[in-house]
Amino acid sequence: MSGAAAAAAPSTSLAPNHPRDLWALTKPRITLMVLITAAAGYFLAAGGRPGAQAMLTALFGIGLVAAGTSGMNQVWERDIDARMERTRRRPIPSGRVSARAGWVFTGLLAFLGVGFLYVLVNPLTTALAALSVLSYVFVYTPLKRVSSLSTLVGAIPGALPIMGGWTAARGELGPGAWALFGILFFWQLPHFLALAWLFRADYQRGGLKMLGVDDPDARQTRVHSVLYASALLPASLFPVAIGLSGWAYLVVALVMGVAYGWAAIRFWVRADVSSARGLFRVSLLYLPVLLLALSIDRGPYPDTPDGPPGDEAGQVTLSAAVPRLSS
Repeated sequence: MSGAAAAAAPSTSLAPNHPRDLWALTKPRITLMVLITAAAGYFLAAGGRPGAQAMLTALFGIGLVAAGTSGMNQVWERDIDARMERTRRRPIPSGRVSARAGWVFTGLLAFLGVGFLYVLVNPLTTALAALSVLSYVFVYTPLKRVSSLSTLVGAIPGALPIMGGWTAARGELGPGAWALFGILFFWQLPHFLALAWLFRADYQRGGLKMLGVDDPDARQTRVHSVLYASALLPASLFPVAIGLSGWAYLVVALVMGVAYGWAAIRFWVRADVSSARGLFRVSLLYLPVLLLALSIDRGPYPDTPDGPPGDEAGQVTLSAAVPRLSS
């Protein structure tokens, strides 16, 4: 048996499949971040007056899809995770969950989530959720083995949940949805580039073609980080231009954008562990601060086409789903 096969062997053997380990397979912290961004999208689309029942319904479906997607990614990459120090203790490479159980559990979560959104929310949100599963699991995940473009591709499904929150409230894709998508898309790239460079040796052991792996002096990684951080600044100001936010948000976006850009420039100049960690830490602060400012300082963006935002705007509620199911 080869070294790679031996490393992956525990993931295919009989395992207890304890509920705690199945839960860990869903990457709860990542799923929580997805839910936060989706909730921000819903809140903004609803003009700051979301219907609690409808919002929680949408978030539940989006959460199921996010949990299933994260889990399927781990099942697919179980051989890679077994070779990497930072991931070898995950449920499947450690042998605590079998690959078969992992596929069944995570696939069921994603399937139920998509179905839940179709029945209880709306077709557009369902389509975005399905696109996130397909692009993340079947495009981004295998692409990581062959091309550094995977980071760019992976930023697409990473930015879809906030659009899903928006469409769950409004049932349409307008300028506001695209503005939020742009912020999430460009924010992710310096964030993941810094992380990939910090763990480049581990990614190399795993056989991944991340940009930082074949970039020991971080030349390309640094340039891309500055470019994407620079693109994020105008993208973050677009909500002001379309009336989604006000002047207070504009100030916050400028301050946070400059801070993010400065951290990227510092990484570009120094190219060391300290500056890469600094960029990563600023990225972790940037997003919650920006979304909070967006939520507090809302602009005069038009109400939903069907009337004031709430349980009746752009989605099907639990009670309204009954006749739909029986029709």
